[in-house]
Amino acid sequence: MPRSSVPPLASHAPPLGALLRQYTAGSALTCDPVDQGLLNRGYRLATTRGDYFLKHHFDPETADPAAIARQHRATQRLADLGVPVAPPLPGRDGRTVAVVGGHAYALHPWIDGRHRHGGQLSTVQCGRLGALLGVVHASLERVMPTRGRTPGERGGGRPEEQVAGEPAPQEATAGQGRPSEHGIGRGHAGPEEATGRPGPVARRRDTTRQSRSTDRSRAHAPAGAPAKTPAPRSTVEPPHPPDAHPHDAHDPRTAAEPPQALSADPADTFALIDDLLAHVRRHRPTDAFDELARHRLLERRALLEQHADRRPPPGGSVGWVHGDFHPFNLLYKGDAPAAIVDWDRLGVRPRAEEAVRAAAIFFVRPTGTLDLPKARAYACAYRRTAGATPSELAAAVHRVWWERLNDFWMLRWHYERGDTRADSQFPAASALAVWWTREYDAVCEAFVD
Repeated sequence: MPRSSVPPLASHAPPLGALLRQYTAGSALTCDPVDQGLLNRGYRLATTRGDYFLKHHFDPETADPAAIARQHRATQRLADLGVPVAPPLPGRDGRTVAVVGGHAYALHPWIDGRHRHGGQLSTVQCGRLGALLGVVHASLERVMPTRGRTPGERGGGRPEEQVAGEPAPQEATAGQGRPSEHGIGRGHAGPEEATGRPGPVARRRDTTRQSRSTDRSRAHAPAGAPAKTPAPRSTVEPPHPPDAHPHDAHDPRTAAEPPQALSADPADTFALIDDLLAHVRRHRPTDAFDELARHRLLERRALLEQHADRRPPPGGSVGWVHGDFHPFNLLYKGDAPAAIVDWDRLGVRPRAEEAVRAAAIFFVRPTGTLDLPKARAYACAYRRTAGATPSELAAAVHRVWWERLNDFWMLRWHYERGDTRADSQFPAASALAVWWTREYDAVCEAFVD
């Protein structure tokens, strides 16, 4: 489940007077917080000239005005190609980021629409959803800088490519689960990753290693992360493509290459499970959540003991992705998508993994199973529009399955932070990892047939 779908903490009133003086949007009438959202704060702003969505870029990791401006340029280019997005409105000075009191804000048109999860979509609409994500990936390929790509390679180049200043794919530690968001991998998965069932029993690794405890503030990874390896910089600067914005061509953010994203190490996960079980034992009074948490932790430990030898290799090649594609970031008008919103995680990451991860969010049932017929229609349309091969999707299925098997962010929030906002997602999310392991072949077939 996406952290960005967790209800936000209490919002603070934005400085409307100072903000609106930077726009030609009229005078404020009402300003109401929007319920969804975790990283940043949103408001429905009614003025004498209409309704707007006011976004307060509050999260420190996504609040850099230059990075926000790049997101804005990307959405404007996508809108020019006909992709359903809601680019921000320029201020009086032509800029789309307004900085007031050290905080960054952006004003967007208000989109009347509603969020729809997979259970509310027909099979045909699920196909259209997969096609939409494929169009997003293909369109980003056209309009975003491709510096560092191997000449003649499509799909984003080598797995280590990344934009400087973007969160680099890092080793997925226990409980982190999501080393990145999404991708078309190219030829990095062997036949077992592509088609095989999780392998034979493996001996449990030494659990005396201490789990990393440094908390990450990223929406998709509250677990600790190891120190980054300095990214090598190319001494040759190939020309930017015709569609790339000149600001991007001169932006040093387009030149860096991060290390490959490593999958979660089961030894770290075993240590984290032991630590979380100790938290559960100490919690008083014991409640139903504690009982479910204990059951799932013991269950997951047994699964990892059985499948520890199925750890995926470093991920495949990457491309530009939305980074947070899920129901709360897609608005519908009637049966048609009206706008893809919240581009805070725009970055260079594995694309096929974004497709699989989004499907696991859209099509999960309350019981923790996936609606495989809908996932099949979605995946078929995605492969067609993104140009992804079945083997690329199969490798992504394997990596996202492994993420889920090692992912405990909801329990870390509950027991380490005392933050219970994600508790309602835990039953389905924790059941999904178990069901996915049991139905591994069926899930893989749904994405490759």
